[in-house]
Order: sequence, then C-alpha cells, then structure tokens
Amino acid sequence: MPDFSVRSREEELMDDLTLASEELRQNLDELEVVNTWLGGYAPLLDALERLQPQFPAGRPLRLADLGSGGGDTLRQVARWARRRQVPVRLIGIDANRFMLDYAAAKSQDCPEISYEQLDIFSPDFASQQFDIVTASLFCHHFPDEQLAPMLRQWQQQATLAVVINDLHRHPLAYYSIQWLTRLLGGSRLVRHDAPLSVARAFTRQDWQRLLAAAGISRYTLRWRWAFRWQVIVEKFRN
Repeated sequence: MPDFSVRSREEELMDDLTLASEELRQNLDELEVVNTWLGGYAPLLDALERLQPQFPAGRPLRLADLGSGGGDTLRQVARWARRRQVPVRLIGIDANRFMLDYAAAKSQDCPEISYEQLDIFSPDFASQQFDIVTASLFCHHFPDEQLAPMLRQWQQQATLAVVINDLHRHPLAYYSIQWLTRLLGGSRLVRHDAPLSVARAFTRQDWQRLLAAAGISRYTLRWRWAFRWQVIVEKFRN
C-alpha cells in the first residue's frame, strides 16, 4: 500500500521521452476518454472563464500548455474559445516528438493550435513569454526540488496568469482509478501510470508549501471534482 502522507518518487512509464509505440498511442487515447468522463478539463476551463475579463484586447490570447501530451487539453480550450468567440493562439509544448506528432494529427481541425518540441529547462523556452501558461497533469511528474523554481519561472513568463490542473493525492482517488482502468481493460501503460500519478500528486499542504518556496504568496487554490486541484496565479495579484 502506498504511503499517501508523502509524494511518491517512482517514475511513470510515460516519463521515458524515447517512448514511441502503438501502446503509447493507445494510452493517449485512453487518457482523453478518462479526462472526458471524469471532468478532467473543467478546472482549466473554469479558470479561463474567471480570467476572460482580463484577456488582451485587439489580438489573440497567447496560451502555452506545458507537457501537452496528446493535445486533448488544447482541443478543449479551442472549442471553449470558439463558443465564446475569443481569438486564441494555442501552443502545445512537449519534449516527446511522438506525442507532438500524435497531437498534431488529432488537431488538424484546430488551426489555432500549434506544437513545439522544447525542453522546459532550456534557455530557448525560458526566453519565451505568453499571456497564460497552463500545466494540466504535468506538475506531478516532477519532484518538489524542481517544482518550486519551475513555478517561479512560469510566473515570470506569464503576463496574465499561470493555471495548474493536477491530481489530489488521496486513497479513494488511487484505488478508484486503479479499479476503473482494470475494469475497462486499459493498456499496460494506463494501468501502471494512472494510480501512480495519484501517488505522485498533491495535497493542499503540498501546494501551499511549494508556492511559498517559489515566492508566490497570492494565488487561488481550489479543490475540484474529481480529485483535482486548480491553482491560479494571477500576475496582477502578486
């Protein structure tokens, strides 16, 4: 049984940047289904609703999704923006070329989305600025000692806000997703990584400690169904 009092440091299979296979393609398809069923996009879309009055006038909103994976989050944002007639330029950033190619193929009907292969620890990435930086199910892939400086840098890169959507580390979430992925006959990757993602995820106290370590004192932190944390760091509030 995992120790839910601390974040797991065990690596997920998807953390292998050389992973490129039909199994990974299946896993990305499965993640999109799970996120759709469990309301996994709601924390980000709700944050955009809250931030919309501050969107720049006269030009498209420039939003970067870090660790964009299969691009499903950006496709949801594109649909949200179209319904509200909000012009956007959406950039998916990932280090895995296979995922970027998969995401681009799935996003052919979304010309407002582009994808870039970038290392988020590189000077090339650090030199870029965006209106909004988002990270959905991305932060739990990193240990605490990397996360605090990452959060500080993202805040500097975002002119409007940083929005994080990630998992809540909780026994019910862990065993529920373990049961669900097995019941649905999920791939080896999703059966291994989905519960591990929860074990690597966060409590409220974790987020408070990490944000304090990043020098971020003004933010909103909300629990969202199902077992998600929504973190919004607005630039004008800091």
